[in-house]
Amino acid sequence: MDSYRGGRTHGTLRARLPRIGQKLLRVPAVPRIDSGSLVILGASLCLVGLGLLMVLSATSITSFDGTSGSSFSIFARQAFFAAIGIVMLTVTALIPAQIWSRLAGPMIIAGLVLLSLPLIPGLGITVNGSTNWVHVGGLQLQPSEVFKPVLALWLGVALARRSQRLHRPKDLFFAVVPVSAFAFGFILLGGDLGTTLVLMLMTLAALFIAGVPKRYFAATLGVIAVGVTILVATSPYRMARVRAMFADTDALSDVETLGQHWQSNHGLFALASGGWTGTGLGASREKWFWLAEAHNDYIFAIIGEELGLLGTLTVVCLFGLLGVGLIRTSLKSRELKTKVLCLTVFVWILGQAFINMGVVTTLLPVIGVPLPLISYGGSSLVSTLIGIGLVISFARADRAGRDRDRDQDDAEAASSNRADTPSAHR
Repeated sequence: MDSYRGGRTHGTLRARLPRIGQKLLRVPAVPRIDSGSLVILGASLCLVGLGLLMVLSATSITSFDGTSGSSFSIFARQAFFAAIGIVMLTVTALIPAQIWSRLAGPMIIAGLVLLSLPLIPGLGITVNGSTNWVHVGGLQLQPSEVFKPVLALWLGVALARRSQRLHRPKDLFFAVVPVSAFAFGFILLGGDLGTTLVLMLMTLAALFIAGVPKRYFAATLGVIAVGVTILVATSPYRMARVRAMFADTDALSDVETLGQHWQSNHGLFALASGGWTGTGLGASREKWFWLAEAHNDYIFAIIGEELGLLGTLTVVCLFGLLGVGLIRTSLKSRELKTKVLCLTVFVWILGQAFINMGVVTTLLPVIGVPLPLISYGGSSLVSTLIGIGLVISFARADRAGRDRDRDQDDAEAASSNRADTPSAHR
């Protein structure tokens, strides 16, 4: 009797609370994610953790030698951006996919405006020959990295909306060409061919998954190939990098190897000296001012030197696991925009990782792209985690739709069974 009165009193109090108070008393439902999203999340966090460890190891000497006098200053900045990125991943994943679909248009316009900022005199900052940076609140921001998740989202939404008309040249043109042309143009004017190639791969992957006719896809691929060839052939420093990849370094003099071959050679020295198990964490010799960008574009070489072949294979396996999760999520999805988004992010992260590793192992000419989730760089790390959050958000929405359909089918089956069951009075 007492418990009944207590429950009644509690119910009366709840009824008297304001509406906002009643909402606060509700226990929020835990968002459900599928196994593919769990694999994506786990592999991404492992790569971020390994990246923080290797950034600390690769920068302990150069960071102490800097003005801060601390071996942890660069690592602290990277850890700060990693924390921001994980928070942004969580927030992005919790926001419903319907909201992201509505925001795709305004976000792509804002992204194009952001890409144009480095070209404005006084705002743009030149780093390693590329003017693709701006100062924001005392921090350096790379708009081209921020643009990558925006492009992946917009490609998925825009191509899904025109999925039935992509065989028409007019609809296909207005679906991707204007935005892609402006984006590629802004970044190329800043001198960053590596990032442009990654964005081109993302666009091609989206067109392929969306079911664009092969003749248009082949024509687009041909135009891109011709354009990249012209850009490389007309640029002396890009041609020098290509020649350095094919040159016989054994026949070169010491003076010649101090040029374009310096970075490639010392990257190979780091990988070769690591052996099977490496020299030990923190025991790299190449990071002592021999290998430039040891914490950024060439961090894979430091991993090979300190952790050996086993360490590099671990990195490759983690990226492979991330790729499996993205492909699995794409295959299980019923919505085209989710499929396009997942495969575009797959090509973005895995393609960029392949390019970075290919450069370090001299399979590709030197192209300035970081190793996703591992290399130092706040813009790249946060943007990549936001892209992963978008995938999880759309995967959650797709799973919710599948669960609703399954529940509806079960209810219809149960209703049909009750109708077929004879009455007990008969």
